[in-house]
Amino acid sequence: MGPPRSRGVPRVDDCRVLNGILWRFRTGSPWAEIPERYGPATTCYNRFVRWRKAGVWDRLLEAVSKAYDVDFVMIDSTCVRVHQHGATAKRGPSITAWIGAWDVPEAGLRARSTRLSTPEAARSAWR
Repeated sequence: MGPPRSRGVPRVDDCRVLNGILWRFRTGSPWAEIPERYGPATTCYNRFVRWRKAGVWDRLLEAVSKAYDVDFVMIDSTCVRVHQHGATAKRGPSITAWIGAWDVPEAGLRARSTRLSTPEAARSAWR
């Protein structure tokens, strides 16, 4: 008799699956749309869930946070996609109310280093 045969489908490499998970969150696409080069979408989803339950993502975030000594990080809408219903969400308090009046310049004052816009400055040379 020969060596025992392995059963089931061969395991997809963790690196490929990780790239599939990162692709999914970078693009905001549904799990089902993960390209085949990353392995089956169900495999990517199942490993994401398994790694989440095992605390892999928390440990990864902690390790990356320790590697970079920064006081704060800022992200904007070019980095994080808004949910499809996010544009119609009820607005909360304004940013000035959230930050506090101490951090916002008086409404009647304008910075002295900026010029008022003029029609000449606003016109474009390209027509």
